[in-house]
Amino acid sequence: MSKKYNPYQSMLNVLDKAAEKLGLTYDDYVCLRSPERELTVSVPVVMDDGHTEVFTGYRIQHSSSRGPCKGGIRYHHDVDLDEVKALAAWMTWKCAVVNIPYGGAKGAIKCDPTTMSEGELKRLTRRYTAMILPILGPEKDIPAPDVNTNAQVMAWIMDTYSMFKGYAVPGVVTGKPLEIGGSLGRAEATGRGVMFTVLNLVEKMGLDKSKLRIAVQGFGKVGSVSAKLLNEEGFKIIAISDVSCGLYNEKGIDINKAKEYADNNKNLLKGYHEEGMKEITNEELLTLDVDILIPAALQNQITVDIAKKTQAKIIVEAANGPTTSDADEILEKRNIPTVPDILANTGGVVVSYFEWVQNAQFFMWDEKYINISLNKIMKKAFDEVWQVHLDKKVTLRMAAYIVALDRVASAKKIRGIFP
Repeated sequence: MSKKYNPYQSMLNVLDKAAEKLGLTYDDYVCLRSPERELTVSVPVVMDDGHTEVFTGYRIQHSSSRGPCKGGIRYHHDVDLDEVKALAAWMTWKCAVVNIPYGGAKGAIKCDPTTMSEGELKRLTRRYTAMILPILGPEKDIPAPDVNTNAQVMAWIMDTYSMFKGYAVPGVVTGKPLEIGGSLGRAEATGRGVMFTVLNLVEKMGLDKSKLRIAVQGFGKVGSVSAKLLNEEGFKIIAISDVSCGLYNEKGIDINKAKEYADNNKNLLKGYHEEGMKEITNEELLTLDVDILIPAALQNQITVDIAKKTQAKIIVEAANGPTTSDADEILEKRNIPTVPDILANTGGVVVSYFEWVQNAQFFMWDEKYINISLNKIMKKAFDEVWQVHLDKKVTLRMAAYIVALDRVASAKKIRGIFP
């Protein structure tokens, strides 16, 4: 990821344009150009060999105008404050686009979790939780898994918070294990939401899914599930990749076998092979001749250079912020429809909302009901964004921002500015 590119500035560029399209004055939305709260903490951890390492942690709350702040926590060696600020803001817009009563937040620790033991990760997580404890809570700010974090990490956060409170508080995080209040369908929710988004888009554009070829960049929690579910729906996946390598097979990849291999191989996809398959680079995958490209890795993957060379007919953003703002302009000029992250990958936060509601109700919903409810919410959101896209003759990204900003700015206006 290039550090020359500021993702928060990119978010602001789109926000300002959306405000202009909505006819908002600067005063109407100026509060949304800055996070409500930025917390940077030092996280000392006694490592396995006895020495103490101090890590930097962040928790950013962008907006609480529509409800408690919501957003994941990522562990990554390349994370910085601007990235977390952008991710927090994108969470605000995601929650507003799908019309769930949350604001946006995000957290991160600057570390390389691949070099750390489970004990070190547990101590890191518990100390980080203690450091951000004053701003956490089911009514304040509810973390969830993100890059390099999972249900186990959420369990440690939930337990740490509960120990300080003196009683179990399952609703302080989502994406937990089922045994301590997690929700059925949560692990697959983001990927399932991407699948629903692709189906909604194909229906709107009148395309035949059996003839469409898809490339998925990133074969982790989101990309692998998206690929698997789309494959089951009759789409042909011809390219996949992760940090280890990219794979291409013109005839289509057996996604179930590839996923099983990656899940059980320390080198991930590296070494996986099918007849007719060849290894490709990340850039080759992003510029393949495909009908739909799904970037499901990290941000800033579709740069100006990639945007000029990509042969994809449609892009569906499963990752957060995978397209730089200047690359987005090129895609618009090239008439390549791009379904933005704040719409396409909202499945995770929708089912996180379901989990939070279940925790508040002390009641567990069945998975069929959860998936039907997710589909219903995502279809309604897609239809609303599509209508704005047609009515205002704007890109799908701009349409999604318009829908989201309208809701958040209205909530802010109704509540007013304290005091």
